[in-house]
Amino acid sequence: MKAVVQRVKKASVKVDHQLIGSIDKGYMILLGIKSDDSIEDAEYLSRKIANLRIFEDDQGKMNKSITDMSGSILLVSQFTLYGTTVDGNRPSFTEAARPEIAIPLYELMIDLITHKYNIPVATGIFGANMDVELINDGPCTIILESKK
Repeated sequence: MKAVVQRVKKASVKVDHQLIGSIDKGYMILLGIKSDDSIEDAEYLSRKIANLRIFEDDQGKMNKSITDMSGSILLVSQFTLYGTTVDGNRPSFTEAARPEIAIPLYELMIDLITHKYNIPVATGIFGANMDVELINDGPCTIILESKK
């Protein structure tokens, strides 16, 4: 699994011009799921996300987590994170998980972040064409992967 974590002042996602999910201060996360990802990958990545310290403390150092800040997460699935252009200029997405693997792992990520770590999660719609808007705070963007 791969997560592009962006610290945001606010973020939202629309499908067909209808607001589906929105948050104020927190993380906008684009989540890519690879064909060989498992429950263990979701557990690892959700723990890293919950404990990631990229909010500033009183001294201006990145030392606070999203739970310290009472923030929320907008989690959007994005299979294109596993696009490769090694053999040309048109991306190949063969490493991305098919929906029958990706959807349960995406739903598990939502469940873990919401219930195990008590972080409110808004989402897009899996597989939909979405319009994502955000105000990146910093900007601060971190890429996390469940496998080395």
